[in-house]
Amino acid sequence: MSNGFIWSSADEPHAARRRELLRTHPEIKELYGPCSRTKYVCTLLVGLQLSLAFLLRDAPWWLIVLVAYAVGGVINQALLLAIHEISHNLAFRKPWHNRVFGVFINLPVGVPVSETFRYYHLRHHTHQGDERLDTDIPTEFEARLLRHRASKLLWLSCQGFAYALRPLFVDPKKPAASEIANLLVQVAFSVAVFHFWGGKALAYLPISSLIVMGLHPIAGHYISEHYVFREGQETYSYYGPLNVLAFNVGYHNEHHDFPYVPGSRLPKLRAMAPEFYDGLLSHKSWTATLWNFVMRPSLGGYSRIKRRVERRRG
Repeated sequence: MSNGFIWSSADEPHAARRRELLRTHPEIKELYGPCSRTKYVCTLLVGLQLSLAFLLRDAPWWLIVLVAYAVGGVINQALLLAIHEISHNLAFRKPWHNRVFGVFINLPVGVPVSETFRYYHLRHHTHQGDERLDTDIPTEFEARLLRHRASKLLWLSCQGFAYALRPLFVDPKKPAASEIANLLVQVAFSVAVFHFWGGKALAYLPISSLIVMGLHPIAGHYISEHYVFREGQETYSYYGPLNVLAFNVGYHNEHHDFPYVPGSRLPKLRAMAPEFYDGLLSHKSWTATLWNFVMRPSLGGYSRIKRRVERRRG
């Protein structure tokens, strides 16, 4: 092939496994539907993060960065993963309720992502590995960059920018009315925070979002989910304790098999059908995943499975 990506002519694995799971375990359907606790947990997180922003409004910058890394980043990553849940309509039964709530819990993140993420993430599920439609896959430029330890370390520290900017180059789209509304609400909120609490309180929010997407233990989930650590396996789960802070996003094989099962019920899904998951490689530590990604020469931007657009069209 013209580059080092792992090319596949097979369909993504989750649809076939879903059919087999439902054939042998039809009781899985009982897990479908929103989790009633999600809206309360998210509202509590929003209140906690805004309280920290208020308390840090006159703090020195070193303390702002320290709190952002140790606490605020964890909260904002949880909110980002709640937005991930909400993109699958797993907080409320009515889709428009989920989308409005997504804009609300987006506020402490500091940048408007909820509506745009929803669009690209659902395409990631329906077109996993597609060379053009799956913007979760690094670009050719990124892949070439991620061949050395120093460049991988630098890329990981700026991973938030890579995820935000990649869709603009891989699969650009005209902003929808909902995305413009998301932007306007976020700008109005940011102006209010700046007016009443000052620049430091406002800066704390996006700093928290960016710092946790870099060299942070929870950021290991970005690498652990689909980078190929075992030949032939496309998606990987993590069953460790950090799932408590991440809406169980570590149960990633289970999530892709059943995206309409909320994170709170994914452990039950795995317990119902262990024979489908016990044989798959899973990660024991998100921190170790980051370490291995940087240190192993065999791992890098090319460690992803891709599918050609022409095959899908044919």
